[in-house]
Amino acid sequence: MTKNKNLHSFQLSRRAALVAVSAAALFAFAAPAPSFAEDKSIKVGIMAGEEEDIWRVVASEAAKKGVKIETITFNDYTQPNEALERGELDANAFQHQPYLDNQIKQHGYHIIRVGYTGVWPIGLYTKKYKSVAEIPEGAVIGVPNDPSNEGRALRVLQNEGLIKLKDDTGILATVVDVTDNPKKIEIKELDAGIVGRSIDDLDAGIVNTDWALKSGLSPAERIAQEPIADNPYRNFIAVKDENKDADWVKTLVSSYQNETVKAEFDKVYKGTGLSAY
Repeated sequence: MTKNKNLHSFQLSRRAALVAVSAAALFAFAAPAPSFAEDKSIKVGIMAGEEEDIWRVVASEAAKKGVKIETITFNDYTQPNEALERGELDANAFQHQPYLDNQIKQHGYHIIRVGYTGVWPIGLYTKKYKSVAEIPEGAVIGVPNDPSNEGRALRVLQNEGLIKLKDDTGILATVVDVTDNPKKIEIKELDAGIVGRSIDDLDAGIVNTDWALKSGLSPAERIAQEPIADNPYRNFIAVKDENKDADWVKTLVSSYQNETVKAEFDKVYKGTGLSAY
């Protein structure tokens, strides 16, 4: 009898253990596995101003996917790539490919484009004249002095017949590449953020659209702009080469490239900037 009782107790214990193991296995199977991005926090460098409004929406979209975005704002173009290279940022979003190419050439950065954001056609602005034809001989025209945007500005002047550049000049043209200047225009090289703010002291100025908005310039004061088709100056999100295939990078890009962010982009830039993806 004792033997049978012990056997019965063993069988009950064994059944209880199996039930417990099965329940644990079922719970483990049913519990959702944490996503790759759980608690992932990334720092993204952007330019201060309108982009802060855009990136608040991007951050909201990313949060739905488990990624927390902290934006770090800058006031000039020279800092975000250096901060990214040093590891102070995980990504930045402020530049176009010609600018990055020049930065890599100068500093040896290990940075790569991962997703386009928008394009802001650079334009010729003036408060004194209604058309390019009215610009007089000897006029002073301001242009951005950073390599990629100066070349971009000079091409606008060439497209409008105000100057001519060497035939083999690339996108990084400078004033030394001007071969013909029939109106003897004085081309004044200024910081990109200063050109628009100096427009009252100039006859005209080539101003990046984001800086035009910051300077209070309106589309009505733009008398010429670069072509939009096949524009090489689309801005993008950039990361270190080593992170280009990371899952969080894909999430970051998709958090920008969607209709919710596009609606905010259109609201903020009022048609002066265009989504470029």
